[in-house]
Amino acid sequence: MSSSRAPGARVGAGAADTVVPTPRGLELPPGADEIVVRRSTRRRRSVAARLDGRRIVVMIPALMGEADQDRWVREMVRRLAGREGRRAGVTGDGALMVRAAGLRRAYVPEAPEPASVRWVPNQRSRWGSCTASERTIRLSDRLRVMPDWVIDAVLVHELAHLVHPDHGPAFRRIERRYGPAERVGGFLEGWDAATAAFERCGG
Repeated sequence: MSSSRAPGARVGAGAADTVVPTPRGLELPPGADEIVVRRSTRRRRSVAARLDGRRIVVMIPALMGEADQDRWVREMVRRLAGREGRRAGVTGDGALMVRAAGLRRAYVPEAPEPASVRWVPNQRSRWGSCTASERTIRLSDRLRVMPDWVIDAVLVHELAHLVHPDHGPAFRRIERRYGPAERVGGFLEGWDAATAAFERCGG
């Protein structure tokens, strides 16, 4: 399932990115390998952080001093690592495999049992992918924060590809067993548009 937003979207005017070292004594969340500080002239006092692929993006006001930056980077990375660690217990690869098995039984019983279903951090231009010959399914880790019905719809979409590699009428009939695909597509397109607008405003 594709995403409408191209990977590597540039940061909008009024923001600048700088890679900074990991604070001593802190571990990055699973899948993250660098920290980026994004200074924005549009921010006055607020600080925020989020995962963007393999990067942790910490968003701070442009005029913040270096000492405050270091303090906030440490604090926001600590918070994000804790949140992602808790989430991994509920939405880890094992839980995703169990979830896909239930959806296969309910909606795509003609599909073979997947050999693996896992989250991946490197799918920035699509929401899910399937290699039918290997019976493997991969979901973009951007979906972790989405409503359950969206994740389930993407899983059903990929499970249908274990039966039909194309998007022909037979594939669409399976996909519609879960619900209107247009609803999910509209939600994900809106998510992409909102994320792009957020980044253009400097995060």
